[in-house]
Amino acid sequence: MLDYPLLSALAAVLRTGSFERAAQQLHVTPSAVSQRVKLLEERLGSVLVVRGQPCTGTAAGLRLCQHVEQVALLESELRHALPGLPADRMADGGPATLRIAVNADSLATWFVAAMAEVPGCLFDLVLDDQDHSADWLRQGEVLAAVTASATPVPGCNSHPLGALRYRATASPDYRDRHFPDGVDAAAIARAPCLTFNRKDQLQAQWLRRVFGTASGTGAGAAPTPPTHWLPSTHAFVDGALAGLGWGMNPESLVAGHLAAGRLVELVPGRPLDVPLFWQQSRIASTTLAELSRSVLRAGRSTLHQPSPTTGEDAG
Repeated sequence: MLDYPLLSALAAVLRTGSFERAAQQLHVTPSAVSQRVKLLEERLGSVLVVRGQPCTGTAAGLRLCQHVEQVALLESELRHALPGLPADRMADGGPATLRIAVNADSLATWFVAAMAEVPGCLFDLVLDDQDHSADWLRQGEVLAAVTASATPVPGCNSHPLGALRYRATASPDYRDRHFPDGVDAAAIARAPCLTFNRKDQLQAQWLRRVFGTASGTGAGAAPTPPTHWLPSTHAFVDGALAGLGWGMNPESLVAGHLAAGRLVELVPGRPLDVPLFWQQSRIASTTLAELSRSVLRAGRSTLHQPSPTTGEDAG
């Protein structure tokens, strides 16, 4: 039998990143947390925590952490169905926590509305690029993810949400300074752009689509402009408004600025649509199922949907 107080200590260390914060969460001393994790490692004959700043989990540690969080979620739901039950072995009877991976632009535009429809739980969000968020599911770090990958991760279901539409936008002053003769490949290769982080490929994808040239290998030769690194969705909009550079901004965040003339499209009528999918674990959780329904409603009512006749994105 698994010892759940020991597993709770392990999960707290891996989720908070330190023995001290885990101790605060569990209302015990850091020494007690360390002893529990050490005892669990001795019983299993395997290292579960890589000690550091922050502490991280080994493959075995992450798998056990995923298990204990799934059990905690299911036991939380059982307590709501059978209120006479005592508090479980891992929690104090409080609401369950759902750990979800989501890209920053979805969080800034539509995902919070889905979260608000599930008030009976807590959220622990992991921010990552949509091209990489499915990796958190594969590693057992999260129960669900908003991802650009349509292929279901083993043990998960995948549902299309629609496409998040981006516009290549900049301030009128920036456009006039950098593109006095129009936006072409030579000029945009010299003009500073905005990039979220090293994983962000949106600007590169748009450049390949608009300015890339076909080659024998099917790859496009596209401009590679200098870049500012701005790891914030709203700072992207602010940077474009300030004339710092151009960037791929979610249409819903810049529509008002475009209409008022505070921002302009670099190449009008050339948006970039990024299809998104909701992948969630198949565990029999009513809370996760309720969140999935809310996410699908919010995504499909906000994101661009394929036209029923052409199969292309509408709008």
